[in-house]
Amino acid sequence: MDPQQTVCPNPDCPASGQVGEGNITSHGRKRPRYHCKVCQTTFSLRQGTPFYRRRTPEQLMTQVITLVGHGCPIPAIEAAFGLQPRTVRAWVAARQHTQAIQAHLVEQPCDLHQVQADEIRVKTQPGVLWMAIALMVSTRLWLGGTVSRQRDGALIYRLAQLIWRCAVIAPLLLVTDGVASYPTAFGRLFRTAQPTGQRGAPRRVPWPHLNMVQVIKDRRGAVGMVSRLVTGTGARNRALLRTTPGCAVASTAYIERLNGTFRGRLACLARRTRGLARQAETLTHGMYLVGTIYNFCRFPQSLTTRDRQPRTPAMAAGITNHRWTVHELLRYRVPPPRWQPPSRRGRRSKRLQALIDRWLHNDHH
Repeated sequence: MDPQQTVCPNPDCPASGQVGEGNITSHGRKRPRYHCKVCQTTFSLRQGTPFYRRRTPEQLMTQVITLVGHGCPIPAIEAAFGLQPRTVRAWVAARQHTQAIQAHLVEQPCDLHQVQADEIRVKTQPGVLWMAIALMVSTRLWLGGTVSRQRDGALIYRLAQLIWRCAVIAPLLLVTDGVASYPTAFGRLFRTAQPTGQRGAPRRVPWPHLNMVQVIKDRRGAVGMVSRLVTGTGARNRALLRTTPGCAVASTAYIERLNGTFRGRLACLARRTRGLARQAETLTHGMYLVGTIYNFCRFPQSLTTRDRQPRTPAMAAGITNHRWTVHELLRYRVPPPRWQPPSRRGRRSKRLQALIDRWLHNDHH
C-alpha cells in the first residue's frame, strides 16, 4: 500500500485522520511497517483490522468469517477446519470491525428518498430479543440496526436516530409497520431549529417535506394490508413513490426481503435452530457482519442496470465503485478521528499553537 494513502492510527497524533500529508514513511523490510514522522509511532498495516496480532494466515481467517457471514454454524466450521472452539469464537468476536465500517461509510448524511423499517423477533437462549433494521429503498442499502430485549419505544427511538443521522433535509418517505412508537420517535427527531431572535432555546419545527406511512394488516375477512398516512400529503406521497422504480404503492416489501436475507445468513435467526445466540452482543455483531457483506460484497438482482451491469447497494449509493471481497472488507482500516488539541487554561505554548496552525488550519482541509 502507498504510504501516502495511509493514516496514522495514533489518536493523540496531530496528523491523525489525515491522508496525503507526507507524514507516513515505510519502515522495515522483513516485516513491512510504517512510521509517522510527527508522533514517531511505528505501526503495522494490519493494525485496526481483525488480522492484527494473529499468526493464522489471512486466507483461513477470511474463509471462516465468510462462512459465518453466510449462515454456517460455528460447530460446523470447527469440525471442517479442525480448529479449537475458542479460536473460532475469538475470530468471530472481531466482527465488530464491520460495525465501525458501517458507521464510517454508510451512516453519512445523504438524500434517502424512501426508507423502510421493520423489526425481527429473535429467539435466544436467555429469551426473546428484537432486532430493528432500516433500508434505503432506491439503492437497497442497509442503513443499520439495533437490538433490544423489548419491542418498545426505546428500540424504535434508537432506530429513528440511526435514520436521522443518515438523512438530510429533503423530501423523505418513511414506511413502517403498525408499531405505535414510530410516529412518536420520528416526530421527536425529524425537526429543525427555527430561530426567533428572542432569548431562550429556538423553536423546533418538523421537516417540511416529511411523509410517513404505516402499513397495517387488515384482518377483517381475507387478510390484507392497509396503508395509513401519518404525516404529509397524499400527492407528496405519490411523488416520492414515483422516484423509486417498482414502488407503485407504499409497502414494506423490500425490508421484508432483507429480513429473509438476514434469516438465511445469520444462523441464530433461523426459525427452528439449535444454534441460538447467548448474548445480545453476539446478535449485534452478527447483524453488522451480515449487513456489511450484503452492502459491499453482494449483487442484488434488482440493482442490475439496463445494460446488464450488476451493482452492490454500496455501488448504487455511490460509496464505492467496485464490488468488495470479504478479504478487502476485513482489511479496510477505518481512519481515526481528526486530532483535537488538549483544552488547557491560559495561553497556549508556541509549540502547541504551531501544531494547531499546521494540522487544523491548513489549506488542504
